[in-house]
Amino acid sequence: IAIGRPRFPKWRRQRFAGNPRSGQADAALVAAATGFPANIDWGRRPVAQLVTNLGGMKAVGGNDLQLLYEYDDTVESLCRDIGDARDHVHLLVYIFADDEVGTQVVEALGRAAGRGVSCRVMIDALGSRPWRSRVIAAMQARGIDAREVLPVRPLRWRPARADLRNHRKLTIIDGQIGYIGSQNIVAANFRPGIRNQELVARATGPIVAQLQSVFLSDWYLETEQQLAGDALFPAARQGGDVPLQLPSGPDYPVSGSERLTVELIYGARERVVITTPYFIPDEGLIEAIQSAVLRGVDVRLIVSLVQDQLLVGLAQRSFYAEMLRAGVRLFLYEDRLLHAKHITVDDDLATVGSSNVDIRSFTLNAEANLVIYAPGEVRRIRAVEERYFAGSRELTPEDWAGRPFMRKIAENLARLISPLL
Repeated sequence: IAIGRPRFPKWRRQRFAGNPRSGQADAALVAAATGFPANIDWGRRPVAQLVTNLGGMKAVGGNDLQLLYEYDDTVESLCRDIGDARDHVHLLVYIFADDEVGTQVVEALGRAAGRGVSCRVMIDALGSRPWRSRVIAAMQARGIDAREVLPVRPLRWRPARADLRNHRKLTIIDGQIGYIGSQNIVAANFRPGIRNQELVARATGPIVAQLQSVFLSDWYLETEQQLAGDALFPAARQGGDVPLQLPSGPDYPVSGSERLTVELIYGARERVVITTPYFIPDEGLIEAIQSAVLRGVDVRLIVSLVQDQLLVGLAQRSFYAEMLRAGVRLFLYEDRLLHAKHITVDDDLATVGSSNVDIRSFTLNAEANLVIYAPGEVRRIRAVEERYFAGSRELTPEDWAGRPFMRKIAENLARLISPLL
């Protein structure tokens, strides 16, 4: 009764089965894949096939990608694009606060709605709990169609599980610009004494149809409204030459984030860098990491020394000794809470998105991750990783073995409940 299965209620699964994606979305995705085939190296095609089977969307070429790693720059870019919107703005986010950042975005959306732009926003009911009533009221007062995602109302008909959340961070503007990454609509220092460090990708090109498809499917699951119109899926235009793919879809029965992460590590030839704020791996991921090191792959894990969740932090640290014994190089980012979530593999493959490397993201949350098959873009992410390394302290087995005995006890006790965190 307290924990249950990692599945949505029966009514929601039936709703998804009845309409996971509209015919218009399917036609747009086929047209994008046909008109802009992805030029993917032969050795990475198994990854692309796995991603296709996980989310039902093929890799597409002809995209442009901009990486945003400065918090304020991301907010300014988003508000600027909203300011240029002509038909619609779709925004899905886990945390939407009514602080200065949230107010800035709400005002940009309100001005767009005042111009006749259709603005639709979904915020996770639990992630945005402290602010959701005020935020939704403020948006609705400005003509924005704002909805709670997965409201937790146990005494009402069709309740939602409190532990199954929509953790995606997506924005689609006029079907032509898309944002995906780790950053919520909240101030970087919304937790006292902690400032977040994020990574967001701004994309243009055929990949935006895939982001739109995920948003529209989630919108249908929450509202039972089937949105349609030519402006939702305008004819795809080439933005650049970057092959991209989205493995994420709503309520799919197979855990896309976990299988993709494991496959990426098994496919590594020289180097893997995993950046995540929360690291609670399962046995399959641990074995993949150990096997990579045994193959001679340089495996590096970047996690945050700054922690915002006590139990999660303790459980996470209980895996450090195991990683160090396996030969993983472990870096503790010291300055901020490193909330960015991305993986680079060798010099030609990367993912950026909302999924942590933990059991919750693998089995309970709805996530959105972008797979990047472009050496040039991977080099840019590697440059971001170098900044992390410069701001980190590398943990050694000797240092870790010398921590206090009572801390070891607390970490191992937290590990016992790690699948529930």
